[in-house]
Amino acid sequence: MQHRLFALLAALTVAFPGTAQAADLNDTGITSCSNNTAVDNSTGVQYDFGSHPRQDCRYGRDPAAAAGMAKIGDGGKGFDFSKIANDGSVLPASAVLGSAATQWACTRDNVTGLIWEVKTASGLRGWNHVYSWYNSDAATNGGNAGKPSGGSCATSGRCDTEKFVADVNAARLCGAAGWRMPTKSELISIVDYGRTDPAIDPTYFPNTNAGAHLSELYFWASSTRASNSGGAWRVYFGNGFAWLNSKLANDLVRLVRVGQ
Repeated sequence: MQHRLFALLAALTVAFPGTAQAADLNDTGITSCSNNTAVDNSTGVQYDFGSHPRQDCRYGRDPAAAAGMAKIGDGGKGFDFSKIANDGSVLPASAVLGSAATQWACTRDNVTGLIWEVKTASGLRGWNHVYSWYNSDAATNGGNAGKPSGGSCATSGRCDTEKFVADVNAARLCGAAGWRMPTKSELISIVDYGRTDPAIDPTYFPNTNAGAHLSELYFWASSTRASNSGGAWRVYFGNGFAWLNSKLANDLVRLVRVGQ
């Protein structure tokens, strides 16, 4: 998936300016091979000397994990995640979500180095809160700031992406500020294309609303549409596709920051 490679390289360039080589890339999560029409893991298809060579299922972190590749944390296939507590400490895989200092609140991607907000059942980071896209910084909003507080969230009047970022930073989620909207490429980096509904590891990213209505699995990116500043990108975690939407609309948000 060449587009995935380019997208993830772009994400790492943003996250680690001038040092994209400092982190690796996640694999796609696709572990099955295919023939022209269906999944086919037969010997004739599985290997490069067969009828369908050079398939994604045979290369990268996913098959390496199946062969026993060591990980820093845990996670399905080639993904490698660690749970991070409210106080910023690293937790065991058995940790549960909660508001106490030593309970789980964030997930660190040990491959890319990014730390992700984990959605909760209610409160500031409630999984079903939606936000209008809003960025008052003319230098980064593409020429269109979007719509202030057009969504539905925990605090009336603060239901846009910019205010949500400010509120999470004020709360010092997982012991740190620096939380921001992810780029489209960064969102794509945690997509597991080998599963759907949700197309993400549900163990390390719970409350992603699996099985919900389509509109409830779209997550805003910070990326403005290049050809029309009235639109912004979003990633659909039903299947991992990236789509465009009007900045006046409402979507979910999952914040990110660069790890220490």
